[in-house]
Amino acid sequence: MRIRYNAPVILTFTLFSLLALLIDTKLWTAANETLFSSPARPDWSSPLTYLRMFLHVFGHKDWAHWLGNLTIILLVGPLVEEKYRSGPLLCAMVITAALTALFDSLLFTSGLMGASGIAFLLIVLGSFSNFKKREIPLTFLLVAGIFLGQEALSVFTADNVSRFAHLAGGFVGVLFGFALAGDKKESP
Repeated sequence: MRIRYNAPVILTFTLFSLLALLIDTKLWTAANETLFSSPARPDWSSPLTYLRMFLHVFGHKDWAHWLGNLTIILLVGPLVEEKYRSGPLLCAMVITAALTALFDSLLFTSGLMGASGIAFLLIVLGSFSNFKKREIPLTFLLVAGIFLGQEALSVFTADNVSRFAHLAGGFVGVLFGFALAGDKKESP
């Protein structure tokens, strides 16, 4: 019996986010604010701004924050990666990271850190797992109603949770779910 690296995008994402957390907590306590958070007020002339637009998904405030996001990502992510393949999933994750950072910088002044947008992307994509032409899965409607509806109602709550990142991840999940519905790997 051997161990298989079964979901390369999800497992690599997990390792990078763990590395970012270890760097911030053990080596360089300014790593999150310098690299692993989206710029609150972007300096569009700085290359670091563009890098942070993608790296913010690896940063987490603490172990509890990391465990909360990665539990969802590790539970749902491998199934989604198997269904939709690594390339399209990686593309959806990169777009989610960029869109959440861009819109957050345009609409808010807080900056983002964490993988909750990615987690919501995976939750929504997972709900499309049995999508068929001209049918909308009830699981998708339930996920949209429960998760995304709750986030939409709470978007302006002052609780240090980026509801906007959740909504953006869910939105990208909906777009990719419909776009990839006919392009997914068939289950054996």
